[in-house]
Amino acid sequence: MPRQTLTSSAVAGVTMVTAGSMTANIASYLLAWAASRWLGPAGYGEFASLLAAQLVLAVPALALQTVVAREVVRGKGAHAVRLLGYRCALIVAVAAMLLAPLVSWALDTGMLATFSALITAPVLVLLATEQGLLQGAARFGPLSVVLAGAGIAKVVPAVVVLAVGAGPGLALAASAVGTGLVALCARLFADSGITGESSTRIGVAAVLKASQVQLALIALSSMDLVIARIVLSNDDAGLYALGAVATKAAFWLPQAVGVVLYPRMANPAHSAQAIRSALAVLVGLGAVLVAGVAVAAPVVPLLVGDAYRPVQSLLWLFALHGACLAVLQGALLSAIAGERTHLAVIAWIGLAVEMTAMLTLASTIGQFIAVAVTVASSTALIASLFAVRSARRDAPAI
Repeated sequence: MPRQTLTSSAVAGVTMVTAGSMTANIASYLLAWAASRWLGPAGYGEFASLLAAQLVLAVPALALQTVVAREVVRGKGAHAVRLLGYRCALIVAVAAMLLAPLVSWALDTGMLATFSALITAPVLVLLATEQGLLQGAARFGPLSVVLAGAGIAKVVPAVVVLAVGAGPGLALAASAVGTGLVALCARLFADSGITGESSTRIGVAAVLKASQVQLALIALSSMDLVIARIVLSNDDAGLYALGAVATKAAFWLPQAVGVVLYPRMANPAHSAQAIRSALAVLVGLGAVLVAGVAVAAPVVPLLVGDAYRPVQSLLWLFALHGACLAVLQGALLSAIAGERTHLAVIAWIGLAVEMTAMLTLASTIGQFIAVAVTVASSTALIASLFAVRSARRDAPAI
């Protein structure tokens, strides 16, 4: 197939996946706005903390999608990977039921709300299985529809329930039901076009290895906010959180690049080239985003409020932090694709260094973001070099 065709296909895939992801993200922001408006500070605090707990428990879903996509690229059939998804969903469901009382006690949240939040995690695992099937088959059009549909179905029922005056528990339960319906519909999308060996059993250990990679990335992208709440004053921690919105935007906007190029990363014949292409695109997009934020920083307070004014001059650094994390994510995705998950140790070391520096050396917003950028950029560079070298070494001889 000509190189130009591959390039055009990749661009089309990135565009479609970006559209689906952005729809889901906008829906999530709508839910946060509605919950904060209708639940009040106390109710929203309960709601937000349970969503955070749900995210942690759903880490296997993120890992499962990458494992399923890799196995589809390598010839496994839908039946084999769905069996893996069912086993993972069962494990997460049992964990959710066992952890619900402990989480309810630790977060001081209602039992209904806690259970509703955590029981969504195994549903997300089932959804991730179907998304992985679509991703591995490079069917990015249907995948973008599923991504958008999942975001909308998770949010709309919850917003409707909140609008009629219900509390966090019923809103989270409605969200779980909506997510479950999308998981069922996603199976219809993924059922066609997947061929391959269905008798081979895929071990859960593969998902556990990928989970620790995803967990390292999530921890490295969020621990600075947690430590800021501990070290900085309440006002400065709030300002740091405002600046971190630029970090999240620069981190999540390019994620479609990894999703689209991941199937080629999982193919040993194309892995090295795909990894180099993904990292180059992520670096380029990151540079554009950072430059854009630097240029737009003076008008940001006018657009979103004076609350951003104290961190206006630092917004480009927050964007740089997110851009570096996006490059790191690309390198770690390649590690999962090539079953080189030991590369995650680089991220874990980076996390330990960041936490130590923030707890002992940083005491201002500027120092915090400087530490975060230094660690993220160094970690991304080292992980990228190892990823490219490992893929080149493992490439089959021609």
